[in-house]
Amino acid sequence: MSHETKIETDRLDNDVQERNMTDAHTAGPFIAAIDQGTTSSRCIIFDRDGRIVAVDQKEHAQIFPKPGWVEHDAAEIWANVQEVVAGAMVKAKVSKEDILSIGITNQRETTMLWDKRTGEPVHNAIVWQDTRTDTLCKELGGDVGQDRFRRETGLPLAAYFAGPKIAWLLDNVEGLRERAEAGELLFGTMDSWVIWNLTGGVGDGVHVTDVTNASRTLMMNLSDLKWNEEIAAAIGVPMQVLPEIRSSSEVYGEVKGGALGGLLGGVPVASALGDQQAALFGQTCFGVGEAKSTYGTGTFMLMNTGAEPIHSESGLVTTVGYRIGEDEPIYALEGSIAVTGSLVQWMRDQMGLISTAAEIETLASSVEDNGGAYFVPAFSGLFAPYWRSDARGVIAGLTRYVTKAHIARAVLEATAWQTREITDAMTKDSGVELSALKVDGGMTSNNLLMQFLADVLDAPVVRPMVAETTCLGAAYAAGLAVGFWDSTEDLRANWRRAAEWTPAMDPELRESEYHHWLKAVERTMGWIEE
Repeated sequence: MSHETKIETDRLDNDVQERNMTDAHTAGPFIAAIDQGTTSSRCIIFDRDGRIVAVDQKEHAQIFPKPGWVEHDAAEIWANVQEVVAGAMVKAKVSKEDILSIGITNQRETTMLWDKRTGEPVHNAIVWQDTRTDTLCKELGGDVGQDRFRRETGLPLAAYFAGPKIAWLLDNVEGLRERAEAGELLFGTMDSWVIWNLTGGVGDGVHVTDVTNASRTLMMNLSDLKWNEEIAAAIGVPMQVLPEIRSSSEVYGEVKGGALGGLLGGVPVASALGDQQAALFGQTCFGVGEAKSTYGTGTFMLMNTGAEPIHSESGLVTTVGYRIGEDEPIYALEGSIAVTGSLVQWMRDQMGLISTAAEIETLASSVEDNGGAYFVPAFSGLFAPYWRSDARGVIAGLTRYVTKAHIARAVLEATAWQTREITDAMTKDSGVELSALKVDGGMTSNNLLMQFLADVLDAPVVRPMVAETTCLGAAYAAGLAVGFWDSTEDLRANWRRAAEWTPAMDPELRESEYHHWLKAVERTMGWIEE
């Protein structure tokens, strides 16, 4: 830990203790959830009704060493996690006696390696959005192509997933492969990194991941939820770097030592779920055919398919939805969109067309339609249902009539059309028509987008009272593990609707606009040539 981090966590430790001595406790008990996300880390403390008691959040740096490369500093992220946990406890005026357990949810596929003797990351984490493993994935596909490991893992061979990212680090950072084979390095997605540090780090840290995160590596069998040694060897990943695979809801260990040891020592760390599966759980999509879509940096739609995995014929990913303790695992179909909220950030930060993210709704609402412009944000290729890493972003249909307001509208519409493509694929694979879509994430505060989404899906769009469903899902799983809630029925009783949008678009207009959108998507493909 750096000197600055030590001072910061000492200050927070003192601050919490002082506040706890001077203020009356908030009535507990509570569950704390850590959400280690793509752009920030946060901690939310929840009560028994699933209501937010306190939240603290801190952004971390986005590192772009080359076009298409995205990295994070894992040491910075761990320092931020400690700070937001302490900050949330200050705001809630609670002590460790009030926190029954801690759950973890995380940006999935983001890949890191660290030295188990020093606890130091050996390289920046390679983020899920990073495309540097494109060529490696094509080589791995060989004559079979991107479906080489799909039957076993549910995933296409794509730069998105963690396994090839590990291989890239081992082969491109001097000395790492030898150190990995000598048993000196540990691999983790961010859940593993946070849990290892929370439970004591060097010497004591528990090296685990859960079934949902493991199912995003390209190396776990969907059938038995175990690492597939043959696939790991084919990708070039030594088994000794991999964490133990556990359920999403069980006690992995207790908080121990370090800056959080004084604040939360002895509190069970009792859940881990990849962020999208956590949102599925937090939205209480416990029945077959129930679906949710999370609108954040990217957008991820998951549909519960029950105890049997459905192998997609339509470009979707088959993934583990969640597993509670010793219960049967629940599977899901997933459609991933790389760029949605980050397109609004791009409009703000790179283009300067808006000064705050919220401004885009006002700007887009100042015109009746998109003026004939369509924006396909294939900045890092197209994800589901195409899986085309050779695609790049386009704005199609431009004329001199188009203003920045039309572009702003096209930016919002892009999120809805991409959701429509995934919904169509899910219906095709599962045979289940979408009756309603539960939504969450930062973009759901945009009413224009939510109405347009209902219009293009021709289905109601429903937002819950607690929009922070990713954290809520991690809290629910951690609470179930320690008996804070008895069953998923308790959790269903907590779900409350805050807003609903119903479709109001002429069907002919819907299909005409969709036709134009699909034409624009075609224009993105084949841009990158070998």
